[in-house]
Amino acid sequence: MSLNRIGLVGLAVMGQNLALNIAEKGFSISVYNRSPDKVDATVQRAKNEKVDHNLIGFKDLKEFVQSIQKPRAIIMLIQAGAPVDQTIEKLTEVLEPGDIIIDGGNEWYPHTERRAKAVAEKGLLYMGMGVSGGEEGARNGPSLMPGGPVEAFNAVKDILFKVAAQVNDGPCVTHIGLGGSGNYVKMIHNGIEYGDMQLIAEAYDILKNLGGLTNEELHQAFSDYNKGELESFLIEITTNIFAKKDDDGQTYIVDKILDKTGMKGTGKWTVQEAAELSVPAPTIASSLDARYMSGSLDQRKIASQVLQGPSASGNLGLDKAKLVQEVGQALYAAKICSYAQGMNIIKAAGELHKWNLDLGGIARIWKGGCIIRARFLDRIKAAYDRNNNLQNLLLDSEFSKEMNAKQSAFRSVIALAITNGISTPSFSASLAYYDSYRRVRLPANLTQAQRDYFGAHTYERTDKPGAFHTEWARK
Repeated sequence: MSLNRIGLVGLAVMGQNLALNIAEKGFSISVYNRSPDKVDATVQRAKNEKVDHNLIGFKDLKEFVQSIQKPRAIIMLIQAGAPVDQTIEKLTEVLEPGDIIIDGGNEWYPHTERRAKAVAEKGLLYMGMGVSGGEEGARNGPSLMPGGPVEAFNAVKDILFKVAAQVNDGPCVTHIGLGGSGNYVKMIHNGIEYGDMQLIAEAYDILKNLGGLTNEELHQAFSDYNKGELESFLIEITTNIFAKKDDDGQTYIVDKILDKTGMKGTGKWTVQEAAELSVPAPTIASSLDARYMSGSLDQRKIASQVLQGPSASGNLGLDKAKLVQEVGQALYAAKICSYAQGMNIIKAAGELHKWNLDLGGIARIWKGGCIIRARFLDRIKAAYDRNNNLQNLLLDSEFSKEMNAKQSAFRSVIALAITNGISTPSFSASLAYYDSYRRVRLPANLTQAQRDYFGAHTYERTDKPGAFHTEWARK
């Protein structure tokens, strides 16, 4: 029997869809899952979608491995953590030197680097590959972020180039860098996604609860946003959400969804990384806090009865058209701040780990397939193409002009929200980031004086070099 080009382990939603995508693109693939019923389901779906000539299911791991041509390349799409280690242990018992393992899950990057070192001792190559786009992206074209040995990437790049989402300047895949860089970039991608989603939620909150927009009007507002500079996948699906009615044909599903947001951990990892690298990322951090706050529903119900403040009302008599315009400008400005923070985390990590990252190339592969795909990623790529050592997106000539032009509406929208009791944690954090970044002198001098007062931590002076300490309590 002829050998298949590649293998895939893990046939849950993402694995099954990516396998079918690979088969549809003309590559023969062997698939395996420890639960035989998922193998059967994948094979049946391949028949239904007429790609079964390129997809063969296996229920025995050794037979699965032996069905793949050498050097074997096997993608894992399974739950992060211990299941990955268990699968690697089983695979290494039957793989041979030169074979390649590719982890396509959302994995904490130090785990990827640990595993790469472990399998290298057995002569195997290991890649961590971020896969973004959800079920639809996996099936029709995701954004792929592979990191690890160049020779491993070269062995499968023809497959990845065809399987990935296709945009005007090529497939949404590039070799990110060495080590755990692929998983790292996907992690920060997800952190930016947290910020994006929270900013959109806050825009919705203002328009609905202060502007009094109906779901029909919200649908139109976000539809208009998606025709301009805010065009993106998340704005597109938000537009669709506002139009979706329940089974009764009268009420809207969005109004019946419990205001309690779930999460899987990559947002928390992003905030932890920002802290480790001393990179300010307040928009992303506040979006994580907002999810934690949403989970405190029982406490919020109690607090609503005892804590006083302005009551949000859609009866303020605001000019709806003007509000929609200003909220759109504020949303775009906040979005720039959020991406600036995410790209700065990636930049700092790349320098620390010597990954030699191409920030413009990373922005390019996010243009299609992934959750944060957006029109303005073209502009981010252009900014880094102009200066790959750009210290911050806010310093790019084009983005600085836009922030300067939109900051008035940015402030107006946030002030309106705060005055009327609407919390805007990520909008406010974005504006604070902008204002802090543009100031030559911050009140940190007082903070450092306090540190020196109680802990003798010393301080630097503006008028002469050196480290100084003051006996503050001495008269």
